[in-house]
Amino acid sequence: MNRTAVISHPDTLLHVMDGQHPESPARISAIQAAINASPIRHQLDFYQAPLATRQHLTLAHDQAYVDYIYSVAPSAGIVKLDADTAMGPASLEATLRASGAAILATDLVMQQKAHHAFCCTRPPGHHAGKRNSAGFCIFNHVAVGVMHALKHYRLQRIAIIDFDVHHGDGTEDIFKQNQAVMLCSTFQHPFYPHKGANSRTNRMINVPLPANASGEAFREAVTREFTPAIEAFKPEILFVSAGFDAHRQDPLANLALEIEDFSWITRYIVALSEKYCKGRIVSCLEGGYHLQYLSESVLAHIKTLSEST
Repeated sequence: MNRTAVISHPDTLLHVMDGQHPESPARISAIQAAINASPIRHQLDFYQAPLATRQHLTLAHDQAYVDYIYSVAPSAGIVKLDADTAMGPASLEATLRASGAAILATDLVMQQKAHHAFCCTRPPGHHAGKRNSAGFCIFNHVAVGVMHALKHYRLQRIAIIDFDVHHGDGTEDIFKQNQAVMLCSTFQHPFYPHKGANSRTNRMINVPLPANASGEAFREAVTREFTPAIEAFKPEILFVSAGFDAHRQDPLANLALEIEDFSWITRYIVALSEKYCKGRIVSCLEGGYHLQYLSESVLAHIKTLSEST
Protein backbone atom coordinates (compact mmCIF):
# COMPACT_ATOMS: atom_id res chain seq x y z
CA MET A 1 0.00 0.00 0.00
CA ASN A 2 1.33 3.45 -0.90
CA ARG A 3 2.05 5.65 2.09
CA THR A 4 2.17 9.36 2.82
CA ALA A 5 5.33 11.10 1.63
CA VAL A 6 6.95 13.96 3.55
CA ILE A 7 9.31 16.08 1.45
CA SER A 8 11.82 18.55 2.86
CA HIS A 9 15.47 19.57 2.55
CA PRO A 10 18.17 21.07 4.83
CA ASP A 11 18.33 24.13 2.55
CA THR A 12 14.89 25.11 3.82
CA LEU A 13 16.51 25.94 7.18
CA LEU A 14 19.01 28.37 5.68
CA HIS A 15 16.61 31.03 4.41
CA VAL A 16 16.73 33.98 6.83
CA MET A 17 15.11 37.39 6.33
CA ASP A 18 16.37 38.84 9.62
CA GLY A 19 17.01 37.62 13.13
CA GLN A 20 13.54 38.45 14.50
CA HIS A 21 11.29 37.48 11.61
CA PRO A 22 8.39 35.14 12.50
CA GLU A 23 8.88 33.21 9.25
CA SER A 24 11.99 31.59 10.66
CA PRO A 25 13.90 28.31 10.27
CA ALA A 26 12.60 27.31 13.70
CA ARG A 27 9.22 26.60 12.07
CA ILE A 28 10.64 23.66 10.14
CA SER A 29 12.79 22.48 13.03
CA ALA A 30 9.74 22.39 15.31
CA ILE A 31 7.72 20.39 12.79
CA GLN A 32 10.54 17.93 12.18
CA ALA A 33 11.04 17.45 15.94
CA ALA A 34 7.33 16.71 16.38
CA ILE A 35 7.37 14.16 13.57
CA ASN A 36 10.52 12.49 14.89
CA ALA A 37 9.01 12.21 18.37
CA SER A 38 5.82 10.60 17.07
CA PRO A 39 5.26 6.93 16.22
CA ILE A 40 3.73 8.18 12.97
CA ARG A 41 7.25 8.62 11.56
CA HIS A 42 7.41 4.86 10.96
CA GLN A 43 4.39 5.12 8.64
CA LEU A 44 5.83 7.89 6.46
CA ASP A 45 8.23 7.93 3.52
CA PHE A 46 10.74 10.79 3.57
CA TYR A 47 12.18 12.46 0.48
CA GLN A 48 14.69 15.22 -0.21
CA ALA A 49 13.29 18.09 -2.26
CA PRO A 50 15.00 18.71 -5.61
CA LEU A 51 15.69 22.16 -7.00
CA ALA A 52 12.99 23.52 -9.27
CA THR A 53 14.29 24.77 -12.61
CA ARG A 54 13.59 28.10 -14.28
CA GLN A 55 11.39 26.18 -16.72
CA HIS A 56 9.30 24.87 -13.82
CA LEU A 57 8.96 28.35 -12.32
CA THR A 58 7.92 30.00 -15.58
CA LEU A 59 4.95 27.67 -15.83
CA ALA A 60 3.39 29.79 -13.07
CA HIS A 61 5.40 33.05 -13.08
CA ASP A 62 6.37 35.53 -15.77
CA GLN A 63 9.84 34.95 -17.19
CA ALA A 64 10.88 38.52 -16.34
CA TYR A 65 9.95 38.03 -12.69
CA VAL A 66 11.85 34.75 -12.43
CA ASP A 67 14.89 36.39 -14.04
CA TYR A 68 14.60 39.31 -11.62
CA ILE A 69 14.64 37.04 -8.55
CA TYR A 70 17.73 35.24 -9.82
CA SER A 71 19.41 38.57 -10.55
CA VAL A 72 18.85 40.12 -7.11
CA ALA A 73 19.57 37.00 -5.00
CA PRO A 74 22.44 38.20 -2.75
CA SER A 75 25.72 36.46 -2.11
CA ALA A 76 25.88 38.32 1.21
CA GLY A 77 23.54 40.47 3.26
CA ILE A 78 19.78 40.90 2.88
CA VAL A 79 17.85 42.19 -0.14
CA LYS A 80 14.30 43.46 0.40
CA LEU A 81 11.84 42.38 -2.29
CA ASP A 82 8.81 44.12 -0.78
CA ALA A 83 7.66 45.41 2.60
CA ASP A 84 7.34 41.89 4.05
CA THR A 85 9.70 39.71 2.01
CA ALA A 86 13.47 39.58 1.83
CA MET A 87 16.21 37.30 0.53
CA GLY A 88 19.49 36.30 2.17
CA PRO A 89 22.37 34.32 0.64
CA ALA A 90 20.52 30.97 0.94
CA SER A 91 17.01 32.17 0.11
CA LEU A 92 17.05 31.35 -3.59
CA GLU A 93 18.03 27.74 -2.94
CA ALA A 94 15.41 27.43 -0.20
CA THR A 95 12.55 28.69 -2.36
CA LEU A 96 13.72 26.54 -5.30
CA ARG A 97 13.64 23.52 -2.98
CA ALA A 98 10.13 24.45 -1.88
CA SER A 99 8.89 24.61 -5.47
CA GLY A 100 10.87 21.47 -6.26
CA ALA A 101 9.13 19.72 -3.37
CA ALA A 102 5.74 20.51 -4.92
CA ILE A 103 6.92 19.08 -8.25
CA LEU A 104 8.27 15.90 -6.64
CA ALA A 105 5.08 15.54 -4.57
CA THR A 106 3.01 15.79 -7.74
CA ASP A 107 5.13 13.13 -9.44
CA LEU A 108 4.95 10.75 -6.46
CA VAL A 109 1.18 11.04 -6.22
CA MET A 110 0.48 10.91 -9.96
CA GLN A 111 2.81 7.92 -10.43
CA GLN A 112 1.19 6.13 -7.45
CA LYS A 113 4.46 6.04 -5.52
CA ALA A 114 2.72 7.85 -2.65
CA HIS A 115 -0.94 8.10 -1.72
CA HIS A 116 -0.59 11.65 -0.40
CA ALA A 117 2.37 14.01 -0.05
CA PHE A 118 3.17 16.85 2.36
CA CYS A 119 5.85 19.42 1.53
CA CYS A 120 7.56 20.56 4.74
CA THR A 121 9.39 23.54 3.28
CA ARG A 122 9.72 27.30 3.48
CA PRO A 123 9.42 30.11 2.55
CA PRO A 124 5.65 29.85 1.97
CA GLY A 125 4.25 30.60 -1.47
CA HIS A 126 0.57 31.48 -1.77
CA HIS A 127 0.99 35.29 -1.80
CA ALA A 128 3.47 35.21 -4.69
CA GLY A 129 1.70 36.25 -7.90
CA LYS A 130 2.58 35.96 -11.55
CA ARG A 131 5.10 38.78 -11.34
CA ASN A 132 5.50 39.71 -7.68
CA SER A 133 6.65 38.60 -4.27
CA ALA A 134 4.47 39.34 -1.23
CA GLY A 135 3.76 38.27 2.33
CA PHE A 136 7.02 36.30 2.93
CA CYS A 137 6.53 34.49 -0.43
CA ILE A 138 8.96 34.54 -3.37
CA PHE A 139 7.65 31.80 -5.69
CA ASN A 140 4.22 30.15 -5.51
CA HIS A 141 4.99 26.48 -4.89
CA VAL A 142 1.43 25.19 -5.11
CA ALA A 143 0.97 27.03 -8.40
CA VAL A 144 4.18 25.52 -9.77
CA GLY A 145 2.99 22.05 -8.76
CA VAL A 146 -0.44 22.62 -10.28
CA MET A 147 1.02 23.79 -13.58
CA HIS A 148 3.38 20.79 -13.62
CA ALA A 149 0.37 18.50 -13.15
CA LEU A 150 -1.54 20.22 -15.94
CA LYS A 151 1.34 20.19 -18.41
CA HIS A 152 3.14 16.92 -17.62
CA TYR A 153 0.17 14.72 -16.78
CA ARG A 154 -2.35 16.49 -19.03
CA LEU A 155 -4.96 16.82 -16.32
CA GLN A 156 -8.07 18.82 -17.11
CA ARG A 157 -9.33 19.93 -13.67
CA ILE A 158 -7.36 20.71 -10.51
CA ALA A 159 -8.71 22.16 -7.27
CA ILE A 160 -6.69 23.98 -4.61
CA ILE A 161 -7.96 24.20 -1.03
CA ASP A 162 -6.30 27.01 0.95
CA PHE A 163 -7.09 27.15 4.68
CA ASP A 164 -4.32 29.59 5.62
CA VAL A 165 -5.61 32.52 7.68
CA HIS A 166 -4.58 34.87 4.85
CA HIS A 167 -6.21 34.80 1.43
CA GLY A 168 -4.08 33.15 -1.26
CA ASP A 169 -4.09 36.23 -3.44
CA GLY A 170 -1.02 35.17 -5.41
CA THR A 171 -2.66 31.86 -6.29
CA GLU A 172 -5.80 33.70 -7.37
CA ASP A 173 -3.70 36.07 -9.51
CA ILE A 174 -2.06 33.14 -11.28
CA PHE A 175 -5.19 31.08 -11.90
CA LYS A 176 -8.12 33.49 -12.13
CA GLN A 177 -8.15 33.17 -15.94
CA ASN A 178 -7.28 29.46 -16.05
CA GLN A 179 -10.43 27.40 -16.61
CA ALA A 180 -8.67 24.20 -15.49
CA VAL A 181 -8.09 25.38 -11.90
CA MET A 182 -10.43 26.05 -8.98
CA LEU A 183 -9.29 27.80 -5.79
CA CYS A 184 -11.30 27.34 -2.58
CA SER A 185 -9.97 29.71 0.09
CA THR A 186 -11.04 30.54 3.65
CA PHE A 187 -9.40 33.56 5.27
CA GLN A 188 -9.81 36.20 7.94
CA HIS A 189 -11.34 39.41 6.60
CA PRO A 190 -10.69 42.30 6.77
CA PHE A 191 -7.04 41.34 7.10
CA TYR A 192 -3.83 41.09 5.08
CA PRO A 193 -3.64 40.95 2.06
CA HIS A 194 -6.95 42.85 2.00
CA LYS A 195 -8.10 40.95 -1.07
CA GLY A 196 -10.49 38.16 -1.97
CA ALA A 197 -13.74 39.31 -0.38
CA ASN A 198 -15.02 40.89 -3.59
CA SER A 199 -13.41 38.78 -6.32
CA ARG A 200 -15.32 35.50 -6.04
CA THR A 201 -16.19 33.70 -9.27
CA ASN A 202 -17.47 30.21 -10.05
CA ARG A 203 -13.85 28.98 -9.79
CA MET A 204 -12.45 31.37 -7.18
CA ILE A 205 -14.46 30.27 -4.15
CA ASN A 206 -13.35 32.94 -1.68
CA VAL A 207 -14.89 32.58 1.78
CA PRO A 208 -14.03 35.44 4.17
CA LEU A 209 -14.39 34.85 7.91
CA PRO A 210 -14.60 37.56 10.59
CA ALA A 211 -11.97 37.93 13.30
CA ASN A 212 -12.44 35.46 16.16
CA ALA A 213 -14.47 33.05 14.01
CA SER A 214 -14.64 29.68 15.72
CA GLY A 215 -13.83 26.23 14.42
CA GLU A 216 -17.55 25.59 14.20
CA ALA A 217 -18.02 28.63 11.95
CA PHE A 218 -15.02 27.54 9.84
CA ARG A 219 -16.41 24.02 9.38
CA GLU A 220 -19.87 25.31 8.50
CA ALA A 221 -18.46 27.74 5.92
CA VAL A 222 -16.23 25.10 4.30
CA THR A 223 -19.07 22.60 4.06
CA ARG A 224 -21.56 25.16 2.74
CA GLU A 225 -19.28 26.89 0.22
CA PHE A 226 -16.62 24.40 -0.87
CA THR A 227 -18.64 21.20 -1.18
CA PRO A 228 -21.07 22.16 -3.97
CA ALA A 229 -18.33 23.94 -5.95
CA ILE A 230 -15.98 20.95 -5.83
CA GLU A 231 -18.79 18.48 -6.55
CA ALA A 232 -19.66 20.44 -9.68
CA PHE A 233 -16.02 20.84 -10.76
CA LYS A 234 -14.94 17.21 -10.13
CA PRO A 235 -11.17 17.77 -9.83
CA GLU A 236 -8.66 15.08 -10.77
CA ILE A 237 -6.20 16.00 -7.99
CA LEU A 238 -6.38 18.22 -4.91
CA PHE A 239 -3.61 20.61 -3.92
CA VAL A 240 -3.62 22.11 -0.45
CA SER A 241 -2.16 25.40 0.74
CA ALA A 242 -1.83 24.20 4.32
CA GLY A 243 -1.49 27.24 6.56
CA PHE A 244 -1.89 26.75 10.30
CA ASP A 245 -2.00 30.42 11.33
CA ALA A 246 -5.77 30.28 11.84
CA HIS A 247 -5.01 28.53 15.14
CA ARG A 248 -6.35 30.55 18.09
CA GLN A 249 -2.84 30.95 19.55
CA ASP A 250 -1.14 32.19 16.39
CA PRO A 251 0.53 35.56 17.04
CA LEU A 252 -0.07 37.01 13.56
CA ALA A 253 -3.83 36.49 13.17
CA ASN A 254 -7.18 36.40 14.95
CA LEU A 255 -9.17 33.29 14.05
CA ALA A 256 -9.95 30.70 16.73
CA LEU A 257 -9.30 27.27 15.21
CA GLU A 258 -8.06 24.38 17.33
CA ILE A 259 -5.88 21.43 16.35
CA GLU A 260 -8.95 19.26 15.89
CA ASP A 261 -10.21 21.71 13.24
CA PHE A 262 -7.08 21.04 11.19
CA SER A 263 -7.70 17.30 11.56
CA TRP A 264 -11.27 17.90 10.44
CA ILE A 265 -10.37 19.88 7.31
CA THR A 266 -7.82 17.20 6.44
CA ARG A 267 -10.46 14.46 6.77
CA TYR A 268 -12.76 16.60 4.63
CA ILE A 269 -10.09 16.93 1.94
CA VAL A 270 -9.32 13.21 2.06
CA ALA A 271 -13.01 12.37 1.61
CA LEU A 272 -13.23 14.66 -1.43
CA SER A 273 -10.07 13.17 -2.89
CA GLU A 274 -11.38 9.63 -2.49
CA LYS A 275 -14.63 10.59 -4.20
CA TYR A 276 -13.22 12.52 -7.15
CA CYS A 277 -9.43 12.23 -7.38
CA LYS A 278 -8.44 8.60 -6.74
CA GLY A 279 -7.15 9.84 -3.37
CA ARG A 280 -4.58 12.23 -4.88
CA ILE A 281 -3.50 14.99 -2.49
CA VAL A 282 -0.46 17.28 -2.61
CA SER A 283 -0.21 19.49 0.48
CA CYS A 284 2.29 22.34 0.91
CA LEU A 285 3.07 24.19 4.12
CA GLU A 286 2.12 27.86 4.09
CA GLY A 287 1.77 29.92 7.32
CA GLY A 288 1.73 29.15 11.05
CA TYR A 289 3.92 31.05 13.51
CA HIS A 290 3.33 29.71 17.02
CA LEU A 291 5.96 26.98 17.07
CA GLN A 292 4.21 24.61 19.47
CA TYR A 293 0.79 24.82 17.87
CA LEU A 294 2.22 24.92 14.36
CA SER A 295 4.10 21.68 14.95
CA GLU A 296 1.16 20.00 16.68
CA SER A 297 -1.25 21.12 13.96
CA VAL A 298 1.02 19.91 11.15
CA LEU A 299 1.44 16.59 12.96
CA ALA A 300 -2.35 16.26 13.17
CA HIS A 301 -2.59 17.04 9.43
CA ILE A 302 0.03 14.43 8.53
CA LYS A 303 -1.46 11.81 10.86
CA THR A 304 -4.89 12.28 9.29
CA LEU A 305 -3.43 11.95 5.80
CA SER A 306 -1.51 8.83 6.82
CA GLU A 307 -4.49 7.18 8.49
CA SER A 308 -6.38 7.27 5.20
CA THR A 309 -3.70 5.45 3.18
